[in-house]
Amino acid sequence: MTEIRTVCVYCGSGPGTNPSFIESAKALGKAFAESGVRLVYGGGSVGMMGAVAKAVLDHGGEVTGIIPDFLVKKEVMMPLKDLIITPDMHERKRLMFEHSDAFVALPGGIGTLEELVEQLTWKQLGRHAKPVLMANIDGFWEPLFALLAHMRETEFIRPGFQIELLKAERVEDILPRLREAAARVAKEETEMAPEIAKRL
Repeated sequence: MTEIRTVCVYCGSGPGTNPSFIESAKALGKAFAESGVRLVYGGGSVGMMGAVAKAVLDHGGEVTGIIPDFLVKKEVMMPLKDLIITPDMHERKRLMFEHSDAFVALPGGIGTLEELVEQLTWKQLGRHAKPVLMANIDGFWEPLFALLAHMRETEFIRPGFQIELLKAERVEDILPRLREAAARVAKEETEMAPEIAKRL
């Protein structure tokens, strides 16, 4: 894979306390649209999720929203042409994986963290080699980087199980770093075997 055509963005359904968080979401959405990159995300219209999706649409880009049925009534959904409603969270995650060439984690809460760590786990286990990047806006992810360093020091992340974790402090660095990483990955390594996907 040498081309990034679709990127899955994990982020909060709230705005957070730092105005830079929302601004980064808007800037990333604009960058996607201007680069012809389709956004894949959770389908919401508020908070960070709404900001990144609205920015893509406002600048003429394309968006795929994927949301489980039980959240349809709980969340305010973005009116999208390409909205996929799944029966459960497992199907949602599987489709988000299948629709995406890379993954970006903007600031967010427990759901964002869970989705990010799941992709890192699959990557560590060799289930895929798609780029995974943490957008470290105003140092948001520094506590997680410290925890991962602690895991390496205590050898719970052992030699041989290291993964390439991409990091960007600025929104303008995100797509270039994803593309650089993708260029290093053979296409066959990015494809999860169907029988494995069904078990996740």
